[in-house]
Amino acid sequence: MILFSYSMEKQLTLSEKARFDAKIPRIQKELFEYAASLGGFRTLTDFIINAVQEKANEIIREHDTIITTEKDREIFFNAFNNPAEPNRKLIDTAKRYKKFIEDNK
Repeated sequence: MILFSYSMEKQLTLSEKARFDAKIPRIQKELFEYAASLGGFRTLTDFIINAVQEKANEIIREHDTIITTEKDREIFFNAFNNPAEPNRKLIDTAKRYKKFIEDNK
């Protein structure tokens, strides 16, 4: 599996740029322009690119944090689907916890 690296932005050159167009309601454009001016952005395009880049990086970081590799996925799902039997220490701890809860009602 190939994941997009959010550090790729550093590798872009002018020849690799692409155009992105979107039709949006006028009121939404006015809202974005107002936010861009409040945020000190030079242009609406700068504001939109910045906002989209931040959101994309956030989504990718969240994804990478949850499950970063195929091996992590395999380990996680194997543990989930084939849980180990509780050992003596865990059983004793659960009993002590249950007794503690009952004693403190």
